[in-house]
Amino acid sequence: MKVLVPVKRVVDYNVKVRVKSDGTGVDIANVKMSMNPFDEIAVEEAVRLKEKGVVTEVIAVSCGDAKCQETLRTAMAIGADRGILVETTEELQPLAVAKLLKALVEKEQPQLIILGKQAIDDDANQTGQMLAALTDLPQATFASKVEVADGKATVTREVDGGLETIQLSLPAVITTDLRLNEPRYVTLPNIMKAKKKQLDVFKPEDLGVDVKPRLKTLKVSEPPKRGAGIKVPDVATLVDKLKNEAKVI
Repeated sequence: MKVLVPVKRVVDYNVKVRVKSDGTGVDIANVKMSMNPFDEIAVEEAVRLKEKGVVTEVIAVSCGDAKCQETLRTAMAIGADRGILVETTEELQPLAVAKLLKALVEKEQPQLIILGKQAIDDDANQTGQMLAALTDLPQATFASKVEVADGKATVTREVDGGLETIQLSLPAVITTDLRLNEPRYVTLPNIMKAKKKQLDVFKPEDLGVDVKPRLKTLKVSEPPKRGAGIKVPDVATLVDKLKNEAKVI
């Protein structure tokens, strides 16, 4: 059984991002980059399934510039068997990534595609759903528990009202939530082993996919700074200020 795990290179979650002075985007010059945390959870889950004997091969995939090879090496250090990089300098939007992944799904024929529910840079939460639609595969989003047996995946997913458990026929697409697992610490020996693992590089045109952006970002700005809070003596004063000053009620 083969599992495909898409991973994205994003600004590290510990970094405080800054908007460029011209408002065209986020400044990523000289900023620490790392694997998207939700994708790291997806890699960990795929590797755990392999360790249980359910999965035979884990393939990590990334789409972006040449620096994404670092992210793929990290995935292989966690336990992925090989990596695939779709190399492009074009700005990739969720639909373009979903089309690239669809082409790789058709090429590799995996029984399971596990990816993070969203990336922490754009917070789009679209790629998994778009991939499921393009490939016409069943999907389970926001997974907090995954069990695979007898050609089916049983997924417990987090919904507004609590938890929902559904069963999917494989092949299927699963997107991971934060509580699915805690990724392992990557050891130095595994980092060294990852350098020797197979990493194939393709271009979008090799896969027959047009990745030109469909959306244009007009402006990026930081949220307004919050003012200092005040203490009020009683509920009546609070209601008055909410009504007449804040105008929220």
